[in-house]
Amino acid sequence: MNTKRWFALLAAVVLMGFSIGLNSLMSLFKTDFFTSFDEALGLESSVVVNETVVESGDFDSRIASLTVDGTILDQGSSTFFEEVTYDHQAFVASLDAILEDETVKGIVLHVNSPGGGVIESAEIHSKLVQIKEERQIPIYVSMGSYAASGGYYIAAPADKIYASKETITGSIGVIMQAINYEKLAEKVGIEFETIKSGEHKDMFSGARASTAEEKAMLQEMINESYEEFVDIVEQGRGMTEAEVKRVADGRILGGTQAMEAGLVDEIGTKEDAIAALRADFQLEDAELFEYDSAGDSLASLLGVKVSSFFGPTPEEKMLQKVLSTSNSPRMMYLYGEF
Repeated sequence: MNTKRWFALLAAVVLMGFSIGLNSLMSLFKTDFFTSFDEALGLESSVVVNETVVESGDFDSRIASLTVDGTILDQGSSTFFEEVTYDHQAFVASLDAILEDETVKGIVLHVNSPGGGVIESAEIHSKLVQIKEERQIPIYVSMGSYAASGGYYIAAPADKIYASKETITGSIGVIMQAINYEKLAEKVGIEFETIKSGEHKDMFSGARASTAEEKAMLQEMINESYEEFVDIVEQGRGMTEAEVKRVADGRILGGTQAMEAGLVDEIGTKEDAIAALRADFQLEDAELFEYDSAGDSLASLLGVKVSSFFGPTPEEKMLQKVLSTSNSPRMMYLYGEF
């Protein structure tokens, strides 16, 4: 073999080695290798919240300013490159922190949400009620652009609710939706082959129309959750069932209408709610602070998961979305489309 061939062979080996090494390195970076550290330290399921002082004051007598902004669904936590508007686990963690913090003497909760999941809304409501019962501290709510359906559900236990005239609220009720694409499938020549253990196993799947019996089953579930919602408003607002159901048909209300219906106490802003809480409970000198999520892992502590730098690609993101999206319907305390 002449010198030229030896150089060509060596170059091929070097290129092959470089290619293998690069692919291995990229695979490593596309894996969140901090997970192993999290598991070893027992941090993989914990959510850490930090505090940020908004208004200085007495550290032994403080007001927690909380915010629910966006659809109330557990969608995970934000990463360095991808932000989640509402972080459910971080918010629940902040409520848990208040339960253990004797320096917190009051809460102002700002709600700017069309609602969301039945389970997530109920979890927040339960935590707020627990705080009121165990800590005996006041909770004032201020409503943003909207605090509808599940957004109102979590506001109901408050001692006082503020809304602006332009706030969209109400929408008391439950909804469950699915897309029935049976006729579209027929039009384009798609046939569904389904093997099931019972006649209702594919109910509300979208592959076929629901039967009257199946709709009755789902309606029974909806009605049960609806009555629970009505009970929550009754208890939180001190209203009778008849008073609640007068406006609990899914309708939306403006701030003034909601106040006339008994769902809101005052027309005002978040600042008005804070000022009122201070004045009503002698908290004029109290420190006002907010909670910030510190993330749920060592990788978050360092600022970003290494995988964020190297992917996924747009194609991988699309595939992940397709694989992770379920067509399964769910009950929602939600106003508007989802």
